[in-house]
Amino acid sequence: MFAFYDLETTGTSPAFDQPVQFAAILTDQWLQPVESVNIRCRISPHILPAPWALAVTGVGPAQLEDPSLPSWFEFSHQISSLIKRWAPATWTGYNSLAFDEEFLRQSFYQNLEPNIFQTQFNDNNRLDVMKIIYAVWELAPEILEWPLGDNGRTSFKLDRLAYANGFVAHKAHDALGDVEATIHMAGIICDRAPTIWKKCVCNRDKRIVSSILKSGQPVQLIERFGADTPRSFTGVYAGTNLLNRNVLGFLDLEACKAEEIVDAADDILADAVTTSPKIIRTIYTNKVPNIFLYAKKNPIHVAEAKIVSSRPDFYERVGRALSNRFVDYEVSSEVEGQIYCSFYSALDKSILEEFLVSSWTHRSKLVNKLNDKRLRQLGQRLIYLNLPEIVSDRYKSAAKTVIRERWLTNDIDVPWMTMAKVEKQLLEIEATGVINAQFCSQLQSYYKNKKVL
Repeated sequence: MFAFYDLETTGTSPAFDQPVQFAAILTDQWLQPVESVNIRCRISPHILPAPWALAVTGVGPAQLEDPSLPSWFEFSHQISSLIKRWAPATWTGYNSLAFDEEFLRQSFYQNLEPNIFQTQFNDNNRLDVMKIIYAVWELAPEILEWPLGDNGRTSFKLDRLAYANGFVAHKAHDALGDVEATIHMAGIICDRAPTIWKKCVCNRDKRIVSSILKSGQPVQLIERFGADTPRSFTGVYAGTNLLNRNVLGFLDLEACKAEEIVDAADDILADAVTTSPKIIRTIYTNKVPNIFLYAKKNPIHVAEAKIVSSRPDFYERVGRALSNRFVDYEVSSEVEGQIYCSFYSALDKSILEEFLVSSWTHRSKLVNKLNDKRLRQLGQRLIYLNLPEIVSDRYKSAAKTVIRERWLTNDIDVPWMTMAKVEKQLLEIEATGVINAQFCSQLQSYYKNKKVL
């Protein structure tokens, strides 16, 4: 079963924005619909939405603040319940691994769901149709029409691709519309390029990806970097990150000579995994990479692959270089940015399970039992946002101060939306005329009257 899904959000930062719409269609293996959902929620009081996000999605202030809609907390747990009910399924989207998936995880994290990795548990797995589109571009471009963007270059945006390939009823930037468009594109590929579809679907399984890469044979990686069009890279397995077994090295055989790189000094290997263009690329086996075995192998690449595979010491040294790549990674001072700092203890998970089914009054007591500092902080904020009358005046004052300082900072580099950024975006929206005057006026009034809870 495939669970195609999409989110519409208040901005582009998974940590500091939130989803306001979730749509999903469960299909069978032939991509025929079985069940669908389309739910919305109101905005959390501590979040300042990006004007451009509202202009693009058409979500207005009345909907953002609609008291009849579920809270973000309730919305997140509705999604969680659905994922559990539809399991096992392949959670599939368009650019979902980089965007929607991160928003889901942050929603679960910030709303104290015991498991933030739900699309990878209970025999669930993931697929990203955008990556399959990249494979089609490289391997079978004739099966699709390729639209141009405003810059005159090939566009890989879902709204343009779907329209160019016959999906004329697409309501872009609506979660359900984008889900339907994604299924449409997946269906075309499944019908016209079944071999590519099947190979990409197989890469849902990280064990298959790892097996292909570690085969000792030259393999093909199809990826897109930046604004470039997708392209193929030929390479071989080059080692495993010692701290994360899902992170493997991919030695680009077109960027170096195998007999030289295997004897390179450790500092050169460190540069090879960090400096762009990379000689050794990073492959995440659990992120459905486009990794394929060649049907017809280049003898030169086969010979170079043998050189690399005969040097286990090279694998070990690359593994250390991959491990050291983020050794000086600076942990965020903001609780939202600490999502991946550590796993939850069994005790904290059991408290979170009870938290989900309790009243807010009882939740306020459960929060104090949590050992994880992050969870306590998020839990206290949840209680303040959802039942402020049971929160002490001291906490209310402190919480308001933190939110106000976030909104009013003049630091343009912070990852959340600020009033200064709001003003800039409103001026841009007004100047470009992308929305009508009435909607623009509604947005201006909304931000002018926006107050901290």
